[in-house]
Amino acid sequence: MNVIIVGCGRVGYIIAEHLSKESHDVTLVDTNEAKLAPALANLDVQAVVGNGTTFSALKDAGVKSADILIAVTSEDEMNMISCMIAKKANPLCSTIARVRKPEYLPERNFFKNAIGMSMIINPELAAAKEIYSLISIPNALEVDSFANGRVELLKVKVTADSVLNGLKVLEISKKFDRKVLICIHVHDGNISIPNAGTVLTEGDVISVILPKSYISTFYNTVSNSSLKSIKDVMIAGGGTTGYYLAEMLSDAGINVKVIESDHNRCQLLSSQLSRVEVIHGDAENRDTLLENGLESMDAFVALTTVDEENIFLSLYANKVAPECKQITRIQKLQKDDIIASLPLGSIVIPRELTAEYILQHVRASMGSAKGSNVEALYELMDGAVEGLEFSISEESEVLNVPLAQLSIKPQILVAAIVRGKKIITPSGSDMIQLNDTVVIVTTIKGLNDIRDILN
Repeated sequence: MNVIIVGCGRVGYIIAEHLSKESHDVTLVDTNEAKLAPALANLDVQAVVGNGTTFSALKDAGVKSADILIAVTSEDEMNMISCMIAKKANPLCSTIARVRKPEYLPERNFFKNAIGMSMIINPELAAAKEIYSLISIPNALEVDSFANGRVELLKVKVTADSVLNGLKVLEISKKFDRKVLICIHVHDGNISIPNAGTVLTEGDVISVILPKSYISTFYNTVSNSSLKSIKDVMIAGGGTTGYYLAEMLSDAGINVKVIESDHNRCQLLSSQLSRVEVIHGDAENRDTLLENGLESMDAFVALTTVDEENIFLSLYANKVAPECKQITRIQKLQKDDIIASLPLGSIVIPRELTAEYILQHVRASMGSAKGSNVEALYELMDGAVEGLEFSISEESEVLNVPLAQLSIKPQILVAAIVRGKKIITPSGSDMIQLNDTVVIVTTIKGLNDIRDILN
């Protein structure tokens, strides 16, 4: 596909990197030549130095033959104008805009219809939803949802006292009456799709897929204790993501405290979030955190504007309240081995979430012509694994054949089949049928259609 990306910041670069690896023809547009230089040096892309809100720049980028234009500059208005021009120049071009300002959120359907945009992505809202999911299932390190939330993929660490310790993958499936499937196995830093004989040991990190209705049973069995319940949450930072998250949590009946250093912002939050306790104070001050009950919190979310501050806050929360779930947002720093090794709880990176949603749309556009749309796409284990949800709407050689008889590529796992109200944890005798929703977990990148699982 021919893809134009307007804006070569962090998100633009990540999207270009993914799409170029998948052999798409990518052209980047940015007014700053210095921002384009790393992409030209490291990626198989083309670039145009110019203003993405002008027809001349988009014409130079090939908008008249483009399949998709993705606008991810730092300005919402520029992104929407770029989409509008692209749509006028090429009605067949699909357009995606990053729109961050909260005041545009209630009007996104109007903008989509008026400008003809295919998708509007709000990184702050996406991050808030991600954090809300992590708080909803606090025992998990990471949560990804499929089939409209009916199937969950949970990242879990195997502890010494866990019943998973020492068990084979096949034994785990039997223990949970084939409702739980181990999809990803990380042992000593090596990531793989496990087989039936793979043995789990203390310190391993795994991803399990299971029906949402079975989560409590799973955790009760694994840890011999009830699924942890979150009742009290402290949020350090009352920016846009903090606002969205506090609203979601309070609507769910959770007690929320937001600590914000800007007095005017505190007043605004207090006026808009009537059920949230907003505290004017500096979250960097340990006394502020302790005086407002950090030690008794069930979850602590670090959402200040400075990554380093979020890291230190989560480390402190881990020290004084080790049973409290920590969630750390990182916006600018790269998540390297050092950061990953720190006890920061779950790490949320908005730019990666934004790229994930956009890539999902690109994959769906490619698969729709073949009869199986990508309904969801998640980058797992720091991008080493993908989880995809396919909607099967056309007959193909993959359908109505027992999975054991299909020549499925190595490192591809058919993790779940949703058929009407039934959720199937597949075995070799199960088959994919028309109108199913199918979840695939794989270390192979670039699957666009269900047929791509075959050799």
